[in-house]
Amino acid sequence: MNEHKLIVPRTARYYTIGSPSARVKDLWVVCHGYGQLARYFLRHFQGLDNGQTLVVAPEALSRFYLDGFSGRVGATWMTKEDRLSEIEDQAGYLNQLLQEHLKSLPKDVRVTILGFSQGGATVSRWIATEKPPVHRLILWAASFPEDINFTTSQAAFAEIPVALVYGTQDEFITSEALERKKQLMQQLGIEPAVYTFDGGHTIHSETLQKVGQEL
Repeated sequence: MNEHKLIVPRTARYYTIGSPSARVKDLWVVCHGYGQLARYFLRHFQGLDNGQTLVVAPEALSRFYLDGFSGRVGATWMTKEDRLSEIEDQAGYLNQLLQEHLKSLPKDVRVTILGFSQGGATVSRWIATEKPPVHRLILWAASFPEDINFTTSQAAFAEIPVALVYGTQDEFITSEALERKKQLMQQLGIEPAVYTFDGGHTIHSETLQKVGQEL
């Protein structure tokens, strides 16, 4: 048995809050977590809609039924199957999406990348491998991926302020996992600003506003 690969066009779906214009000062690209859909995830960012901010929520390319063979649908950025190809496809998708929106925005627009849960690993790999023009990175309830090449990726994160945000009742964030996450960041020379809130595995609107103002 021989494995073969063929690159084919894909229709990628994304949602936005706000409209491109000369008034836009901030562009946010926000990547959802495992099993979510972009249109529902984007609702958490309505508070950023101030007439000077454009929020773009790409949806992962692989969808599946959350329970059985029908009903609610979620999306995932990748699985362990053919993961290197999926990582490469993600980066190409996010690069194209970002560049498409930068064309219609002022040249001095500030770019903020937020990855929630699985989306955090996705955007971290994207920045590490492709070095897109990013001014701020927010990892929310996210695990920093251990498969990043630490030797070649330090430069990608060197000038980017990074925020690490999580709920104190998040069932997926243990003290051991948090410590490991911080150690991985230190290997890349990242000293993140850490924000916590009283809550679980979700986006907390007041904390989001605070991070957006302070980072």
